[in-house]
Amino acid sequence: MRTRLPYKTKNLNHLKGLHACALATLTEITGGFIFVTQLDPGKYRIILKKLEVDYLYQGKTNAFAEFRITDTWMTEKVITPLLSAASVEVVSEVAIVDEKGNQLTQGRATWQIKGWDKVKTKT
Repeated sequence: MRTRLPYKTKNLNHLKGLHACALATLTEITGGFIFVTQLDPGKYRIILKKLEVDYLYQGKTNAFAEFRITDTWMTEKVITPLLSAASVEVVSEVAIVDEKGNQLTQGRATWQIKGWDKVKTKT
């Protein structure tokens, strides 16, 4: 999954750079989109547990984030462990770069995935 954050007024901070929260949101969306599109939402609950972002360079152009996984990764990290565990935690590592190739951030989103049959809710 490759996502884009445009360099435009509503995404900028007071210094005319890409806003830190916009970059953090891009990290979350890029990692999370993979899980919500690869796993059946009727069978699995996917929630963000933790989000960490290291800011490395000020964004002054469009920014791009990418996160990819393979079917093997999904099977080894999510599907198989859920056969014997109530939930799993997986991390999406997302680097955001600008149009010039400068790395703006390094982000890590920790996701908790569990089957809906394991979710306990208050009534």
